[in-house]
Amino acid sequence: MCCYPRDASGFLGICYHLHSRMFLYLFLLTFGLQATVHCVPHNISEGKVKTCHLPQQNSTLYKMPSINADFAFSLYRRLSVENPDLNIFFSPVSISAALAMLSFGSGSSTQMQILEVLGFNLTDTPVTELHQGFQHLICSLNFPKNELELQMGNAVFIGQQLKPLPKFLDDVKTLYETEVFSTDFSNVSAAQHEINSYVEKQTKGKIVGLIQDLKLNIIMILVNYIHFKAQWANPFRVSKTEESSHFAVDKSTTVQVPMMYQLEQYYHYVDVELNCTVLQMDYSENALALFVLPKEGHMKWMEAAMSSKTLKKWNHLLQKGWVELFVPKFSISATYDLGITLQNMGVRDAFAESADFPGITEDNGLKLSYAFHKAVLHIGEEGTKEGASPEAGPLDQQEVPPLHPVIRLDRTFLLMILEKRTKSVLFLGKVVNPTKE
Repeated sequence: MCCYPRDASGFLGICYHLHSRMFLYLFLLTFGLQATVHCVPHNISEGKVKTCHLPQQNSTLYKMPSINADFAFSLYRRLSVENPDLNIFFSPVSISAALAMLSFGSGSSTQMQILEVLGFNLTDTPVTELHQGFQHLICSLNFPKNELELQMGNAVFIGQQLKPLPKFLDDVKTLYETEVFSTDFSNVSAAQHEINSYVEKQTKGKIVGLIQDLKLNIIMILVNYIHFKAQWANPFRVSKTEESSHFAVDKSTTVQVPMMYQLEQYYHYVDVELNCTVLQMDYSENALALFVLPKEGHMKWMEAAMSSKTLKKWNHLLQKGWVELFVPKFSISATYDLGITLQNMGVRDAFAESADFPGITEDNGLKLSYAFHKAVLHIGEEGTKEGASPEAGPLDQQEVPPLHPVIRLDRTFLLMILEKRTKSVLFLGKVVNPTKE
């Protein structure tokens, strides 16, 4: 069942013009038990083509988009409450995959709490099918694409005094593309350098020095990351960008931002029930963005109502038509300590002395201490040459209706990045102040 706007292959497509690239990087860090999501590299030119192996197309695969989307909005609402009036930005699917991997090595109430927070009911979803579902999800997301770079994975740095179970090493590599490294945490400086070097390599140098002031007595570190880089299907003209345009942060605060402009046909919809305008923009391959602009004073109402059902409703109601669109050019980043957030959501035992991780190691005392998460987003043109996208001539202008809606993202709006093939919410955020990175 499709949750999101569709094109001819299952998603609603959209014609828009934006020759910019978007870079998004996410890191989930848990000190005490910390892991890294790692994507297995592929090289088509050398004949090494990645394939996704799954025993069978189980029913969990069809439920995962909705379940993961509902977790995304649940986590979003919690972060919004904890960070009022601030930009919100994170990768729901990456966090879901990291927690699912963590549940693989957990037992008893520790496992149950993690899966319940993720939205899975073990009565309806067998554990085996759940992990196979995430295996297929991760493999599909990491599958080679011509014009879209998308990589997600895990890597565990575990104290060299501990002995991970061979079954855990094999299974997390197969199911979650996770690498496990034996690390000497008694040498804090060397351990910190090892982890930072790994992260820098996996993100192609975009994230440098992720971990600072690593503490002593670390048992295991899980670092989760997702790397996304894509081009819009059609370019904004650089010459049409307003270098300084008003953006209302709140009733009393206005900032100046560059504002990109386009008159083009877009799939859009005015949701009267949620008092918001929705606009869809495609990337050149297998991904799309949804911009959601609520009416002034209706952000909290819309936030409270967002769910997978909302995305399904928009899927059916988005209509294509001419729109005058103004989109700010901006960068946004957000860093969270997800430890308290996850505990408030119900993942309690994993951070307590009663934490139970028998699937990872036979050694006792393994628990989560902190959970840090960082996501970064950049939206902007790449300097499209004027000759590459000629101005519309008189004939083209005659085809544009004299009256058409104007959508100007000049106040707080929501942003979602969706992957078409898996119907996954790659990124979810709220842009309150586009000048705050």
